[in-house]
Amino acid sequence: MSESLELRTVNVTRYVTPLREGGSLPAIAEADDGFMYVLKFRGAGQGVKALIAELIGGEIARALGLKMPEIVFANLDTAFGRTEPDEEIQDLLKASVGLNLALHYLSGSITYDPVVTTLDARLASQIVWLDCLLMNVDRTPRNTNMLIWHKELWLIDHGATLYFHHSWKNWKEQAQKPFAQIKDHVLLPQATQLNEVDAEFKAILTEQRIRAIVDLVPEEWLATDLEEASVAERRKVYSEFLITRIASSHLFVKEAQHAGKILI
Repeated sequence: MSESLELRTVNVTRYVTPLREGGSLPAIAEADDGFMYVLKFRGAGQGVKALIAELIGGEIARALGLKMPEIVFANLDTAFGRTEPDEEIQDLLKASVGLNLALHYLSGSITYDPVVTTLDARLASQIVWLDCLLMNVDRTPRNTNMLIWHKELWLIDHGATLYFHHSWKNWKEQAQKPFAQIKDHVLLPQATQLNEVDAEFKAILTEQRIRAIVDLVPEEWLATDLEEASVAERRKVYSEFLITRIASSHLFVKEAQHAGKILI
């Protein structure tokens, strides 16, 4: 039986403030459902590929039972850029008319600080496994991309994952590579339960589950700068990349365990 997932769609009603710490100029915005969101723009540096990575990475994290703010599609109207005095932001808004991505804003959250909070081995191992799968270069001590909200750890920002899609040529080779950058992961020293987590997570991330998550990606995002591949072929590559990577997870688990031993 095939799975089917769905994301809500909201309309952005108010641009509140830019988040200057993000390289792609995300912003806090209000939507027509009355909630505040961190809005990721299709017109930003990495374009829709960052939104695709954000969506797939975030929904895989959620499927694995990790805490992720709700992800929604966010419609941006043409009227938006007109009243914005900052030229850079105005250009970004104009370039982002249409369907963008947003995450529920965790008001009052604080950045995870490894000096202040030590995670238990199981949670650390789960996050390290996820980031090996997604090839996430962005969870280092300098930039943890994790928040503490209501005394719980939440994951954010998966836009710098799945970087094979910046060059489609060798995705099969990339899918079976260990992830050398895991040596810089902020949680690697605590990730001592990778074998247990590996078995558990492989059971959750079935082919059906992966395809259902990849099916969430809007067709129009996959249709940008198509070279040789069609939208359907591109969607298939995302699924096959992840399915292959999960099947050969022993490679990235071994790499992470080896990197962890060097740190001790």
